[in-house]
Amino acid sequence: MAQRFLQWIQYSAILDLRLFPENPSTREIENNWNKKENEKDRQGTRRKTRRTHTHSHALSEAWQSGQQYPRFPIDADAQEGSGLPWGVTVSPFAAKDENGQAPAYGSDGHLLPRCENCWAYFNTYCELEQWSWSCSLCGTLNGLSSKAIARFSHPQSCAEMMSSFIDLEFPEESSSEEIMEARPVYVAAVDLSSSEEFLELTKSALLASLEALAPGSLFGLATFSHKLGLYDVQGPIPVLKNVFIPPDTDGTIPIELGDVMPLLQFLAPVETCKDRIASALETLRPSTSWERTTGAGQGLEGVLMGGRGFGVAMEALFNYLGSEYGSTFALARVFAFLSGPPDYGAGQLDTRRYGEQYASKGEDADCALLPEQTPFYKDLAVVAVQAGVCVDIIAVTNEYTDLASLKFLSIDSGGSLFLYTSTDDSTLPQDLYRMLSRPYAFGCVLRLRTSTEFKPGNSYGHFFPDPLYENVQHIICCDSYATYAYDFEFANNVGFSRHSSEVPTLQIAFQYTVVVPPEELANSVTVSASRTKHSLKRRLRIRTLQFGTAKNINEIYDSVDPEVVLSLLVHKVILASLEQGVREGRMLLHDWLVILTAQYNDAYKLVEYKTGSSISAQIDVAFSQCPQLHLLPRLVFALLRNPLLRFHEEGVHPDYRIYLQCLFSALEPSSLHCAVYPVLMSYSTPDKQAFPRHSLSRAALITSGSPIFFLDAFTTLIVFYSSTADATLPFPPPHDCLLRTTINKLKQERCITPKLIFIRGGHDDASIFENYLIEEQDVDGSGLTSVMGFVSFLEDITHGVLEYMK
Repeated sequence: MAQRFLQWIQYSAILDLRLFPENPSTREIENNWNKKENEKDRQGTRRKTRRTHTHSHALSEAWQSGQQYPRFPIDADAQEGSGLPWGVTVSPFAAKDENGQAPAYGSDGHLLPRCENCWAYFNTYCELEQWSWSCSLCGTLNGLSSKAIARFSHPQSCAEMMSSFIDLEFPEESSSEEIMEARPVYVAAVDLSSSEEFLELTKSALLASLEALAPGSLFGLATFSHKLGLYDVQGPIPVLKNVFIPPDTDGTIPIELGDVMPLLQFLAPVETCKDRIASALETLRPSTSWERTTGAGQGLEGVLMGGRGFGVAMEALFNYLGSEYGSTFALARVFAFLSGPPDYGAGQLDTRRYGEQYASKGEDADCALLPEQTPFYKDLAVVAVQAGVCVDIIAVTNEYTDLASLKFLSIDSGGSLFLYTSTDDSTLPQDLYRMLSRPYAFGCVLRLRTSTEFKPGNSYGHFFPDPLYENVQHIICCDSYATYAYDFEFANNVGFSRHSSEVPTLQIAFQYTVVVPPEELANSVTVSASRTKHSLKRRLRIRTLQFGTAKNINEIYDSVDPEVVLSLLVHKVILASLEQGVREGRMLLHDWLVILTAQYNDAYKLVEYKTGSSISAQIDVAFSQCPQLHLLPRLVFALLRNPLLRFHEEGVHPDYRIYLQCLFSALEPSSLHCAVYPVLMSYSTPDKQAFPRHSLSRAALITSGSPIFFLDAFTTLIVFYSSTADATLPFPPPHDCLLRTTINKLKQERCITPKLIFIRGGHDDASIFENYLIEEQDVDGSGLTSVMGFVSFLEDITHGVLEYMK
């Protein structure tokens, strides 16, 4: 999957998944769906949404070819009247932009002129004169320095004169040679209050990660239980030094870890110590029940605690690493392997809040279990950020661990949160290897600027907001998949001028650091022949875009990207759920679709009012007049069926809900679409695709007549052979067939490793596959599930629209 820099709501979508006339039968739904998909397949229409060009010359080409130009609402009334969120998703470290173009690379990023008024960077949309330039965002006239004049006199060698998407390097400072050659650091913190199975999986994952780490990396191995252990693996045999963790809830380790073991003794070069690190991993053993009892003792109200001093261990490690931030290392990444909840020392969590007590107390578990129970880990995340540490939490457990409290360590520091409920079929080794193998940036600062008529409202994603400056986010670590979202609001009641030549403009600035191998560095700049180490390069990536304004609501609807709408909705619903509970989040989502449908019907004049304000026409709940909106009812229906928004009493584990919140809030829009509403396709044989997409209903299995189905639910891939499939068809599919090629490509492109499951109908349990066929299952917008599938859901929305329009 080609990673895109940014994706916009105000883009037209070629994807045209039509909904259906009011009250059709399930079979009619399936036939209409397949008919539409087959037409697109014959025409060679790609599923992935195409993006319009955005730099100046391409804009005129897009107009000439009849391609839809992206448009913003003209003012706040138009925005509110559309019923749609207005915003953007950004993948700042993606290899290509929304058009599939790589950035233009250049040097001397420090010389790029900036506006004296709004601090925006010079770009191709600015008016350039001999001695000055006008800012494309605020219109301010700025003078040019002599260096800038000399630079712009050779436009063909100047990246910012050739493209609106640029990557500029900053020069090295001769006084910071040590910092520029600082090495990335990786620390594994392993939970010993665990089982043998947990430690075996952890060992496998860390051995895989060692193969992914680039030469020049430093690696440290630590353990925690009721004591914190540090390994020295640079000698002939591993040496372990332990420090006991105080049992009191406000205590810290009484000794500095630097006094226990110097940091450079703890951090071992991967290229020379890989075998010794592997030997140290083999010495990991679970702490015995006697050790836990002796070390941990009695906890709250006499309950025996397990001796998992995670909070104190993390705080000590962050301070340990932070003492050398900027000299010994430029990036530190901590992998925290957890087998259960922290239950010892500072940061211990009371897991008794998960259970039957809510029924007896009359409390709403969906409200009580989503917020954090202590600010300890949110405060600890601040320590991690200040120390330049990115934290990845890897929980391998089926017991309640209270990820709602722990998640801040990962999301604020730019890390990931992984949850595996079993060691038997865990993809942890593959996920860790995949995560460390892909390119990443660190020490990042992300800033979004707009022209004066509008401004960013809320920002969403795994970052740390700057405490002083608005719309500035700090990201400790960022890979090509990491995606962030912003919504917009108008800065005043005027909006965009209908007659002015000025157009809405948006600029994203992303400053980051990357590790550059010696050979790559030698190809790009002149370096000393003696330099053989990996070096750090600071870069500035700028993307500037301009948009049109919509003359009417129809033009707004015609330039909508439903996948980006889904992304913004998910962020907003997660926020509402955390603040007011899952029930409120569901109701807000349901009501949003009702209001959008009502405003759409009103905009297209699809309803008529008789005497007494009675509505004479049927409501078009399928958005049949606007292809870009067709998909939204299906996405909302699927989101209401997703465990993200299902109720605690339906069997949704609170930790799994938090895991989905963290996963969904970092996915780029097309991946999120797949996770919420999976792709179901069919095959006549393993080498021949029948239909590219079906609705998620049992009718698809019946009406298509295909023997093989492939379902992509992002985290799970399922190959299902129907019970009527010819017995001569090979099962499972051969490794060299088209279906396997498709599966391998998807697995290679995914940010996490999906589980692959083969099911033979009539022989194997097909429930895991059938559970994804949600369109005939029950869903309700406000309460528990009722007798409502997708068709009934559309009827419910219709009734809601009629009530809203009265």
